[in-house]
Amino acid sequence: MSNIADNTSLVSSRIHAATLAAGRDENSVQLLAVSKTKPAEALREAYAAGLRDFGENYLQEALGKQLELADLPLIWHFIGPIQSNKTRAIAEHFAWVHSVDRLKIAQRLSEQRPADLPPLNICIQVNVSGEDSKSGCTPADLPALACAINGLPRLKLRGLMAIPEPTDDRAAQDAAFAAVRNLQASLDLPLDTLSMGMSHDLESAIAQGATWVRIGTALFGARDYGQP
Repeated sequence: MSNIADNTSLVSSRIHAATLAAGRDENSVQLLAVSKTKPAEALREAYAAGLRDFGENYLQEALGKQLELADLPLIWHFIGPIQSNKTRAIAEHFAWVHSVDRLKIAQRLSEQRPADLPPLNICIQVNVSGEDSKSGCTPADLPALACAINGLPRLKLRGLMAIPEPTDDRAAQDAAFAAVRNLQASLDLPLDTLSMGMSHDLESAIAQGATWVRIGTALFGARDYGQP
């Protein structure tokens, strides 16, 4: 785990360089540390390296880490697929949800968000590449879904999230991320967030307007899915 601080510095340098290359404000892109399958000790080390926002895909794993790390002022983001029976715990224990793709899920999050907490920040996941294996609403369904979610209480619709089909072709990366940016621009809503870009394509995502990049492997190393 000793290299997490070094990795954080390297990733931060990549983000900074890409932001400047895109002609954007140097503080306009935030780093979300994707910590799924990683132990609480790794997150504690990442916190010591300056990270505050952590993205989790698996609810029970995340809740366990939240208990272990309750002494730290971490900001928790849920970024995985959401089952209806998990919405209450997500509404109660997270500040952000990046992976809403159905109105039913948004309605449950709205109803179950505790009144003593700030509104839950929401990103709609869009399946911009049309992959059958990916979650996300279709671009055609996005306008109606965004309008409906924007009207729900206890939620704050912030923007879109996407996981385009992986490719090493920079032009293809740019095209996919630009499509997400254009979809958001087409919505007549006051949105400020584009959650897109991972370890292998963050430069392209930032060039096309990302405000959150979700980074796991480049920070924590390869994931061991055999771990509980």
